[in-house]
Parts: sequence; C-alpha cells; structure tokens
Amino acid sequence: MDPISIIFKEVGGAEPIYKLVDEFYAGVEEDFILRPLYPEDLTGPKERLALFLIQRTGGPTTYSDQRGHPRMRARHMPFPIGQAERDAWVRIMDRALNAVPELEPHRESLREFFSEFATFMINKQP
Repeated sequence: MDPISIIFKEVGGAEPIYKLVDEFYAGVEEDFILRPLYPEDLTGPKERLALFLIQRTGGPTTYSDQRGHPRMRARHMPFPIGQAERDAWVRIMDRALNAVPELEPHRESLREFFSEFATFMINKQP
C-alpha cells in the first residue's frame, strides 16, 4: 500500500495538512528564489496545495472535483523550475514538516514523496 495515501485518516483529517501548507507558504514568503514565482496574494496557491495534499494523502477528492486530473507537471510548465527552485521548495517544505507535530509519524514518507515530486517538476536546464 502507498504510505502517503493513508496519512489523512491517520492524522485525523485536514487540519495538519492545512498547518503544513500554512508553514510552507510562510517560508515561501521569505524566500528570494521561490517568492517571485508566486502571485502577490497566496490565497489561491495555498488552497490548491492544501486540496491536492488532502486528496493525495487519502482525503476527499475535492481537488480533482474542482480542477480535474492533477496534471501537476503540466500545470507548472509556465513557471521556470530548475535545480535551485527545486532545492528551495524541498528545503522550505522540510521545515514546514518539522513544524507540524501531527505529521511526525509520516515525516520520512512525506519527505521522500516531496523530494521525488519536486524533482519531477524540474522543467528548465541549468
């Protein structure tokens, strides 16, 4: 069984995912590499990431219901993502993971997932 797909149930629902997303975007706000890739108002990106992660961790399929198939790589093509952007994203997400105690039993699985996911998003060469 995919260890990511059971997290939603095991952590008691969406609240820890929303905490993770809030922590992540607090880091993005301060990051000189990632901040320019996002709109001034982070409300939309925060909600989309939360819904995607809720769905990916075994929660409701609201993300796909509203937006269709995730197609994450295609959705991120307009944004130049190289190794530096990937590494910044992983670093900030790792800090966010450490800030949400409810996710502690799943940190390693999530770290692996986020690392692989971020690498898959790379769309620009050095």
